[in-house]
Amino acid sequence: MNTLRTNTPLFDRHRIVRALPAAPWIHRGLLLVPLIIAAVCFSNTVICAGYENGELPEVARHDPAGSGHAISGLSFHVFVDQGMEGAAGMFLDQAQADAALQTVIDTFSYLNQHRQDYPRFDEAVSKGLLERVIVQPSVHNHEGKSFPFLVVRTVDPGLVRLLISVSSMKSNGYLGQAGRFAPVLAREFQWVVSKAETGHRPKTVSVERDFQHAPIRTDKDIRARSGEERVRLLQQLFETYLRTADDLRSLEGQSYYEVGSTVLVAPSQPDSTTKFYDLRVREALQKIVREPSFLEHLPLAVTNLLSGKIWNVAFVKIGQRDWATRTRVLPAEKAVLVGEPGRVIQPAAILINLHRTAAPDDPFYRDTKHLPMGALSTDQLALVIAKEIEHNIVEKSQSGHIAQDALSAPK
Repeated sequence: MNTLRTNTPLFDRHRIVRALPAAPWIHRGLLLVPLIIAAVCFSNTVICAGYENGELPEVARHDPAGSGHAISGLSFHVFVDQGMEGAAGMFLDQAQADAALQTVIDTFSYLNQHRQDYPRFDEAVSKGLLERVIVQPSVHNHEGKSFPFLVVRTVDPGLVRLLISVSSMKSNGYLGQAGRFAPVLAREFQWVVSKAETGHRPKTVSVERDFQHAPIRTDKDIRARSGEERVRLLQQLFETYLRTADDLRSLEGQSYYEVGSTVLVAPSQPDSTTKFYDLRVREALQKIVREPSFLEHLPLAVTNLLSGKIWNVAFVKIGQRDWATRTRVLPAEKAVLVGEPGRVIQPAAILINLHRTAAPDDPFYRDTKHLPMGALSTDQLALVIAKEIEHNIVEKSQSGHIAQDALSAPK
């Protein structure tokens, strides 16, 4: 295994004490201490608040010094933020910092040597999605909740950073145990890929839809646009109209699937699974509207997404139903007025049942390879959503299925 040990300390914190004449300097220094502490705490807070909101211009303000530590065969570097000396649980001494750094380096070296066993790690490395890794004493979001990892966007589209909590590594016995830490770290790369390949979410997401400002387009206009232009339209719909999470919170506290596997992973927080599948749906929808093959072979999927006829695409957990996907269209008396000057629409919701597998008569049966819906890759999920829209949106809108949907909808 690759190691990068040296005989010299890995860090120099510049602990230099200068003999200065006295009282005025000491007085001014003491006055500055609370301001410095507040600034550091604010910096840590906005970083994790950025993770929640999808914006992260503040990361650069909190960069650890130096050029980081290279790992053979990988493009990103590992940095260590030792934290603030004197703050309980917020500082790594030299021995802790060295142990954590070496464990992370050894673990990444192991993953790089076994990339065929960790497809999401391989994908992230191949695409150059990870800008840097930062090892720090602990990781908290803006609510003060601790996390073993956080994936945060940078100001550069398509690049993310991975924050690793040393406190979590210690409590789980991972320090010095690269073999045990490897699958845990590799699992986080599902988030690396998802966060890197989906656009920034709006800073605040209103519970209410902004019907008037939803940028819906005609089929002709949609077809005339480039893939990237369609993605930009989709992003605007995410901000105003199109939802990608379950309003009933049926995924709250539920486990999620590793991609391509029937293995279930317990969530680190009650809403982790909801957020995970929210991101998965968004990256699948971006694929549908961007790639020419969908417009050519499954055009209704593209046009219905961007014309306002679909207002929700979400994973749900409905155990009492045996369907893998379902299209639910609002009845005529609940139609909504969308866009400017305003178009009357009976919008549809596309539901994906987390634990169900496709039935032989589903149009996407062959695409899913007998996996549960929650375990599908982005490519598979995009095909499932597109084919569900293509084959069911017109039928549902023009038939008596609306009444049946109302009867079978979860209470």
